[in-house]
Amino acid sequence: MRLDKFLATMKYGSRKEVKQFIKKGCVTVNGEIIRSDRYQVNEMEDQVQFEGRVIHYQTEYYYILHKPAGVISATVDNYDETVMDLLADEDFREDLFPVGRLDKDTEGLLVLTNDGQLAHQLLSPKKHVEKEYIATVSGIMTQRDIEQFATGLTIDKNEQCLPAKLTILAVDEEHETTQIALILHEGKYHQVKRMVAAVGKKVTYLKRIRMGQLRLDNSLALGEYRMLTADEIRLLQQIT
Repeated sequence: MRLDKFLATMKYGSRKEVKQFIKKGCVTVNGEIIRSDRYQVNEMEDQVQFEGRVIHYQTEYYYILHKPAGVISATVDNYDETVMDLLADEDFREDLFPVGRLDKDTEGLLVLTNDGQLAHQLLSPKKHVEKEYIATVSGIMTQRDIEQFATGLTIDKNEQCLPAKLTILAVDEEHETTQIALILHEGKYHQVKRMVAAVGKKVTYLKRIRMGQLRLDNSLALGEYRMLTADEIRLLQQIT
């Protein structure tokens, strides 16, 4: 790979900008200053440094984001803030996108990546990737609701849902609210809200805490993100 393309790919500037950096002697390859932008590097073996900082070649990126309410799961929008707007300038890439969607008012785990194959596998209906949520419900949920969720609810528009595991975490009889956990194996539009509505209650707060074996990092505040670790990436790739 040409040195200028390598640097541009790694976001050290536009092709025009990195050519100037190279001419100024800002770049070394295996300890030697290189001033030719046409110089060929082995991106997997050569050690490239920019102003003394080693550049590790990477083509696929994976982030875990703690999505806040009020932000939409999209790459661009003319009216609302998107999850991509939460990324710092140095982390933003045009090819990144959210894996699946969380409703605008839903919080929780969202993966951002440019790995289209992994995203396809995670979202494929054939894979039945587990997604776990916690929610606050207006209304008292019961054992009968647990049984209905377990057998597979029919929701509005006569749409059939796969069996889901509903767990009642806490009941506040005074305020008539219920804290629940719910594990789904599919991703229908507004599914959690529609399933709860089908048994006569209403979701007032919703948060996704797990996708597959990847759990939300509790150290991330709302709106914060970080790169996935190698182990976390492997957890997602095991689904494929």
